[in-house]
Order: sequence, then C-alpha cells, then structure tokens
Amino acid sequence: MSAPLLELRHLVVRYGSITALHGIDLTVQAGELVTLLGANGAGKSTTLRAISKLIPAAEGEILWHGGSILRLRTERTVKLGISHCPEGRRVLSRQSVADNLALGAWLRRDRANIAADLDHCYSLFPRLAERRQQLAGSLSGGEQQMLAIARSLMARPTLLMLDEPSLGLAPKLVGEVMAALAQLHRDGLTILLVEQNAQAALAIADRGYVLEAGQLTLQGPAAQLLADPSLRAAYLGG
Repeated sequence: MSAPLLELRHLVVRYGSITALHGIDLTVQAGELVTLLGANGAGKSTTLRAISKLIPAAEGEILWHGGSILRLRTERTVKLGISHCPEGRRVLSRQSVADNLALGAWLRRDRANIAADLDHCYSLFPRLAERRQQLAGSLSGGEQQMLAIARSLMARPTLLMLDEPSLGLAPKLVGEVMAALAQLHRDGLTILLVEQNAQAALAIADRGYVLEAGQLTLQGPAAQLLADPSLRAAYLGG
C-alpha cells in the first residue's frame, strides 16, 4: 500500500512553555476530504501552521508522500503542492479580486494553465467573476471567503488546507462554501478542512478527527463520528 499523501507522527508543537499539540498522529490519503474538528484553542490552526512550516515542530515528524518535510521552509511546501487558506480570509483589501487571484499563482510560470485555473475559479464562484474588478475590501464576508479559497486554488495544490472557512458566515453562505468544497473533492482534490462547524464539515468529509486541548480524542469515518454520542453532545447539540 502506498504511503499517505500527508502523515503526522507524534507531532508536538510548543509556544514557549505551553504545549499546543501533544504528539498527534494524523493521515490524509490522496483524494480524501479529511476534517479536523474542535473548539477554539484546541490546536486546529496550530496543526495547519505546523504543516505549512509557519511554526516549528518541537518533536515528531511531518511526512509528504512518505518523505520528511520537517525542515523545509514555507515557500518550499507551497512548491510541493501544499496550499494553506488561513483563518480570517486575509485578502488584499486594496487590490482587485483579479489581482488577489493572480497573487495565488505567483510561483507558477505556466500561463495557459493559470488562465484555465482562473476560469475554473470563476465558474466555481460566479460572484467573483461578477466582481473581478472590484476591490477585495468591498466584498461581503462570504465573498471574501470565496476569494480566499479561490486564491489558494490558483497555486494548483495537491493538498488544500482550509482553516475555518465557515467562520462568521450566514447559514446560506456556509452552504455555498461547503458545496464548493464538496465539488472540489469530487473533482479529485485532496482537502484537509479545519472546522468548528462539525455538522457542515462531516456532511462532506470522508473521515474526521476531533482535537481537544491539543490531543486527538476521536477519529473515524464521517458517518461514524456524526453518530457518536459524545461528539453529538459536544458539537451537534445533543
């Protein structure tokens, strides 16, 4: 059996004297949509930041196709195909939608494919196509989230990691964003989705992990987690 696309082995991350991740183990197979669930402060964002090399791991291993990427720099992980869409959208508010998307492809030189990927982003998020010349700062919160996801897609990633894409969105927009992610998954993109909205995430995921205070407490197929009494009590209202 081939190695997972991404594997974390006993990953430990510390902020000074505070241990944020206590030796977690996690795998993502090629083509999967895996969700990492948990409350605020559980360590979900820290996990993604460690994978992207935005923060160092204190112990453990991060493997990509079975090879260590523990000591790589952030830009090298992007070149490998790991795209990180962070919490809070972080669009360039004084730049147009089109310019924000162009920034997502800054490491690429394949102009024809860049143009094709831009068309794909506009078809996935028609609102962005309608607003392509508008300043990103003038978009609604939901539209900015769509832009942040589309900008990450412009890197043509092998693995798309998303940090709380539903945060602060109205239920209708949450549905639109999750539908877009489900479509990307059906198209074959591998996704690692960090979410507090367990119901929305598990509805589109293959598998899930639950993180509490830096430790994994549950894992399994999405349908199994949806039926788990402890998860339902903590995240799904009983």
